[in-house]
Amino acid sequence: MTVLLNKGRYRARLAQCEHDVIAAQTLRTQAFATDQRDCDPFDDRCGHVLVEDLKADAKLVCCFRMLTMQDGSEIGRSYSAQFYDLSALHGFAGPMVEMGRFCIHPEWHDPDILRVAWGAMTAYVDQNGVEMLFGCSSFAGTETAEYLDAFAMLRQRHLAPKRWLPRVKAPDVFRFASRLRRSPNVKQAMLRMPPLLRTYLMMGGWVSDHAVVDRYMNSLHVFTGLEIGAIPAERKRLLRAVAG
Repeated sequence: MTVLLNKGRYRARLAQCEHDVIAAQTLRTQAFATDQRDCDPFDDRCGHVLVEDLKADAKLVCCFRMLTMQDGSEIGRSYSAQFYDLSALHGFAGPMVEMGRFCIHPEWHDPDILRVAWGAMTAYVDQNGVEMLFGCSSFAGTETAEYLDAFAMLRQRHLAPKRWLPRVKAPDVFRFASRLRRSPNVKQAMLRMPPLLRTYLMMGGWVSDHAVVDRYMNSLHVFTGLEIGAIPAERKRLLRAVAG
């Protein structure tokens, strides 16, 4: 068993077998409320991280998958490349990991679960010299109205640097950077921001200038990137304290 992190009642480990992957798919199905088991061809290409509650008979309470790439020349084989034109990232020189299908069991609400998941990812990043994390950060549902303050904040503070900015590829998108001119209500923006995206942003992450309307997953998602070298030193210290 490849354990990435033991912290309190939780253990984060890499999936070892088909049974582990099926368990992750089952949790995803429950968390995303899909009609059929959530699986796709990318599951076979990825490593899967499982977070288990050791005080509940090692119940699976969180999972995500990782697709590792040597550099930006492999960006076209990512899940995100189905929805975004990522040609700007083709020249990224260092190792990259796409983090996807992140979910937490709907009956577990302990904030330590998210901390352990990020601690496990931090351990993986350090062990493998990863220089960028990226993925699709999702808002529940496909209606934009309740997220306008969150999108306004993304436009105002968190757009990708021009050198990495993804271009539009999907047929159905919400171009919030060009359409919104409102100033965000910060409190409402943070309330409506997905926890995973909020964590990315706290570490210096950035997003695409548009959201993709994904009707299969019943979500709106933004491409999200995080350059490891740009994470503030204090935030790195805190993450490594959890990972250690």
